Parts: sequence; C-alpha cells; structure tokens
Amino acid sequence: LQAKMSRPVQARRLEGIDKNIWVEFVQLAATYSKVNLGQGFPDFPAPDFLQEALKRALGGGNHMLHQYTRAFGHPPLVKALAQLFEKLLGRELDPMTNVMVTVGAYQALFCCFQAFVDEGDEVIIIEPFFDCYEPMVKMAGGTPVFVPLRPKAPKDGKLMSSADWQLDPAELASKFSQRTKAIVLNSPNNPLGKVFSRGELELIAELCVKHDVLCVSDEVYEWLVYDGKEHTRIASLPGMWDRTVIIGSAGKTFSATGWKVGWTVGPDRLLQHLRTVHQNSVYHCATIAQEAVAQGFQRELTLYGKPESYFVQLPRTLQQKRDLLIQSLVAVGMKPIVPEGTYFLVADISEFKSDVPEVPNSDEPYDYRFTKWMIKNKGLAAIPLSAFYSEAHKNNYTSFIRFCFAKEEATLKAANDILQKWKKEKTS
Repeated sequence: LQAKMSRPVQARRLEGIDKNIWVEFVQLAATYSKVNLGQGFPDFPAPDFLQEALKRALGGGNHMLHQYTRAFGHPPLVKALAQLFEKLLGRELDPMTNVMVTVGAYQALFCCFQAFVDEGDEVIIIEPFFDCYEPMVKMAGGTPVFVPLRPKAPKDGKLMSSADWQLDPAELASKFSQRTKAIVLNSPNNPLGKVFSRGELELIAELCVKHDVLCVSDEVYEWLVYDGKEHTRIASLPGMWDRTVIIGSAGKTFSATGWKVGWTVGPDRLLQHLRTVHQNSVYHCATIAQEAVAQGFQRELTLYGKPESYFVQLPRTLQQKRDLLIQSLVAVGMKPIVPEGTYFLVADISEFKSDVPEVPNSDEPYDYRFTKWMIKNKGLAAIPLSAFYSEAHKNNYTSFIRFCFAKEEATLKAANDILQKWKKEKTS
C-alpha cells in the first residue's frame, strides 16, 4: 500500500504567495555581507529604561506576570495606550474597547484583513508598499488594487526628497468603486520614508467618506519623523475616526523589534471584529513584554513633549544617522531620496549600470541583480525597491535600492568604508 498522499495539501489561498523577498535576501546577507543595511531593525540597544522595566517585571516578585493576562491586551498597557492616544487624537478612549494589543504590527495587519475583507472585496494599496500587504489581502480572498506614488524630479540639481513622490488625485479617485472595502495607508511610508502631508491625507479621507471605505492606517513609524515635519493622523480628520484602524508598534517606538508587541486603536464597532480574529489565531501576546512596554509608555506620558522624552530624542539621533548615510552614498555616486521619516532611505543606482555584469537569459529586474552583486562583491546588503511593487508595476522601478540607517554609528562607518573603497576602484 502506498502511504504517500497524492491529493494537493496546500490551501488555495496560499497559491502564488509562497515566494518571499526576505527569505532570499536575509540568507544572502547572512552568507556574504560584512555590513547589513537590508532588514529594518536597529543594531543599537533598546533604551535603558525599557530594559530596566523588563528586568523589574521578571524579578519584581509579581509571579503572575509569567501567566496569561487579558487576551486583548494587558490592562496596564491598554490603559497607557488609551491615555496617549487621547492626547494624540483629542478624543476620549475606552482602553478595553478602543485598544487591542497584538503580536507586533504584523499580526494587527493580519487581523484587519481577516476581519474586514471578503471574497471579491477590493483593497487599495499605495505603491511602493510594505510587502506583506498584498499576500495578506489575497489570503483573505480580497483583490489588491494598486496606485503608485509618482516621482517628480526636483529642480536645480537638488537631491530628491520623499515628498517629491506624490499621488495623482485623479488616478487615486479612479481606483475607488462599489467593490472597494478598504485602503491601506502607511505614513510614514516604508520603503520611501514619505510622510504624507495633511493635504494628501485630506484627499484620501474625502474619498473614504464618499465611497464608505475603511482605512487601515499603518503608523508604526509615527515618532520617527525628521526635519521638523509633523505626522498627521488620518483618524483625526473629519469623518475618519469611525472608519479607521490605527496600527502601531513597540518595536519601532522603543527600538525593540524582537519583543513583538503591537496594537490597534479604533472604534469598538471595528475592533470587535479584530478581537474575534485575534481570539481565534494567537489568542494572546507575551505578558511580560506587555508589562515592560506599559512602563515605557507610562514614563513617556510623564515626559510628553519634553526634551528628555525618548520620542523626542530618538528621531534626533536617527536624523543624524540618516545624514551620515546620505553623505556616504552621494560620495560614491548614488542619488539618495532624502526620507522625511522611518528607518529607511531609497537610493537611485542608475549610474552603476556598467558595474554590474549582465546575466544572460535572466528575467530578474536590474535592482535585484545589482543588490545581489553588491552583497556578494562589496559585502554591503540592501533590498531592491521593486520588491515593494506589484508584479504589474515592478519593471518601472528597477533602478532604486533601499537601505536601513537605524544602525550603530560603527555600522554606518563600516558601510562608509566599503563605499569609499568602491569609489576609489571606480575612479582608478
């Protein structure tokens, strides 16, 4: 008797979404790179006050912190989040119904798509987009509809800014229809570092209200905004609170991406459905990490707006790191797009066409080939920008790569050394 299964085991919803950029590039970077500016995590420590909070939670004698807490969020954490978002949104929040804690922002996104998207529903995604939006929409049975940010060349030889990438209002409006269930907004945007202006958000909000569409607002980089720019929350615009789920992340807020504590904030009429998905998928996030994050927020609430607040200090530090990397890239002949926020900057590599050998019969986009060549031959890892585009639009954006600058000064200096050496080789 043959005991092997012959019928297909894979669920239909997984068809076509099994390839993943991170699996390949993380492996390549681990094998070849001396300096990894690919994946988006800091290699500097989380702040002392957060580490202390975790030690206290572990050794403070409250043995119940090793057990289950409330499934939808540890009470001290949802209370602290509600207090903070009351300030940010200017409205009263109920910690028990307007906030839900998730396993990182990633699970918050998963809950949103599973809770709101049905077979045949359309979900508008702005390109370039954080790569999990598309497979998560498809797994829920939805159809992603893409609308690109279009770059406008800056005047007088200035470096391009992420603000130069904009939505075409008519093009955006044309994507809304009876079938549109939601739009995913990511501001500040990964990979570009674009911070959507109030005017751009008002345009999106008007279309959401007009077509009765939900907004999934991924705001994990909300505190990481540079050059005096301001992060506007779309939920605070007229008509938007009732139809928006805000997604946040302690990983990005407190530089502790491995803790996997995220959250959703929104009206109970939306969050009740997220709670159903959460209850029936992960059920619960690590109690002890939630306790430590709660203490981090309690500290930040007392220092709100003061110079010693971590939310004020971190973007200052990161802005300096951004500027260091910009200088290094400009020196070697790449053209960085100056980001207004996030951990990331995108650089134009079109000047390097002659450096990278052609691969015969390859259907790989140039930015993929370039990045792999750079990892293997220069020891510097980045991520190709076309990975953040849909199949249909990938080939229009193959001369850019994404770097992460949320790194120790020593890491950025090592990257600079590689680039300087490369520059000498180019000119010799």
